[in-house]
Amino acid sequence: MRTRNPKNADLPATISFWLLTTFIAILWIAGGASRPDQLGQPLTRLAAWAILIPVFVLLPLPDLKRLKPVAILLGLSLLLVALQLVPLPPSMWGSLPGRDLFWQAALVSNEPQAWRPLSIVPEGTVNALGSLVVPCLFLALMAHFGRDQDWRLLTVILLAVVAGSLLGAIQFSGSRFENPLINDSAGLVTANFANRNHFALFAALGCLIAPTWGFAVGRQTKWKMVTSLALIPFFALIILSTGSRMGLVTGALGIALGLAAVRVPVSQELSRLSRPVAIALVVTAVAILIGGVILSIVLDRAYSVERSGIDVLAEDLRVEALPFVLQAIGRYFPVGAGFGTFDPIYRIMESDEVLRTSYMNEAHNDWLQVPLEGGLAGILLLLGAVGWWIYASIGAWFRSQATGALARVGSAALLLIMIASIVDYPARTPMVMGLVIVCAVWLARSGRNLTGRAADRGSKKRAE
Repeated sequence: MRTRNPKNADLPATISFWLLTTFIAILWIAGGASRPDQLGQPLTRLAAWAILIPVFVLLPLPDLKRLKPVAILLGLSLLLVALQLVPLPPSMWGSLPGRDLFWQAALVSNEPQAWRPLSIVPEGTVNALGSLVVPCLFLALMAHFGRDQDWRLLTVILLAVVAGSLLGAIQFSGSRFENPLINDSAGLVTANFANRNHFALFAALGCLIAPTWGFAVGRQTKWKMVTSLALIPFFALIILSTGSRMGLVTGALGIALGLAAVRVPVSQELSRLSRPVAIALVVTAVAILIGGVILSIVLDRAYSVERSGIDVLAEDLRVEALPFVLQAIGRYFPVGAGFGTFDPIYRIMESDEVLRTSYMNEAHNDWLQVPLEGGLAGILLLLGAVGWWIYASIGAWFRSQATGALARVGSAALLLIMIASIVDYPARTPMVMGLVIVCAVWLARSGRNLTGRAADRGSKKRAE
C-alpha cells in the first residue's frame, strides 16, 4: 500500500506561498495605482498571467469547498463585467436607458446603428475585466494554502506595510521619490500608492494586523509582542503625515479592532505581571501613542488633523460632483453604464459650475460608483457580498482565540476597506484588490461554518 509523503503534500502550498509573496512584492512596486494608463498596470497583469497559467497547468486543483463564497462572488463579478461586453442588436441597445444621446449622434451623422455592447465605453470595461486577473491569482494561490502559509502571509503583508511606511517617512522628511510605474503626487506622502487615502488605509491595515501578528495564541514571542506594540504608534504617525482625513477614521478603528481581535492573549500576558506593572505598562503605551499624536500636531506635522478643519463642502470636488453622480445612477439604471466608464460618463454630464483644471477619474465613492456602472446587478452583487461578510463576521468574532484570529483580522480589514470606499476607491488598485481576497479567504476559512465549530471543539480538547 502506498503512503502519502507529507512533504509532497505540502509542496503545492509552499510553492503557492512563495509565488504569492513574489507577486505581492511586484504589487508593492507597481500595484498602487488604479488608472489604466499607468505603466504599472500592464506589468502587474503580465506578472499575474505569467504565474496563473503555470499554476493551473502544473499544480493540482485545490479544494474550494471552504472558499466557495469567495469563489462564487469573484466568479459572479467576472460574469457581470464580461456580460457588459456582449454585443446587442441596435433595437435592443437603443431601448436601454441612457443610450439616447449616442443613438441620436449616429442619426445626425448618418451613421448606421451598429451592434454595440451594453457598456458605453467598451475599452474601459475591457480594462476592468483585465484587472480581475489579480484577485483571481490571489484566490488560486491561497486555495493551496494550509494554516502555516496563512500565518506566514500575515507576516509578509505586515512587512509590506512597514516598507511602505518607511518610504512614506522618507517622503515626509522632504526627500523626493518618483515611481515611474504609478501616478504619484509630488509633495504628498503617498509611498507606494498614487493616492494618499489609499496609502493611509494601507497603514491603517498595519495597525490592525500588528497586534494579531504579535499576540496570536500559540505564536507569541517576547520580541514579536514588543515589536507589534511599537509598530502601532509608528503607523499612526505615518497616517497623520498623509493628510488623509479618512485615514484618521480607519487608523483609529484599525487600532481598536486590532487589539480587540487578540484581547484574550493580551489580557493573559498582562495577568502574568503584577498589577502595578501591568497598569504602568498600559498607561505608558497609551501615553506614547497619544503623546506622539499631540507632538505631531504641535510641531505642525499632523497634516491629516490640519485638513480635518478645512471646510470640506467648499474645498472638495467630490462633494460638488455628488448630485451629478446621483443623476447618472438614475439615468443609466437598471442596466448601468458599464464598469470602467465613469470618467467619460461624468464628463458628459458635468456642468460648467464644477469645471476645474483637475478631473474626476472616479466617483470617489465606490458605494455609488458600483450602482452607476453595474446597475441593479451590481447592487445585488454588492448586497450579497456585504451579507456574506456580516454572516461570516458574526461567527468569526465569537470563535475561540486559538482558531479565529485570522478570521477576525479578515473581517475587520474588510470593514476598513468598505469604510474607506465611502470617500474613495481603494479596492480599484491592484494591491488593495489582492488584499480584499486575502481577507475574504481568511474569513471564509475560519468564519461561521460547521467545520469551524469542529475545529473549535478540537482545539479545546487539545488545550485540556
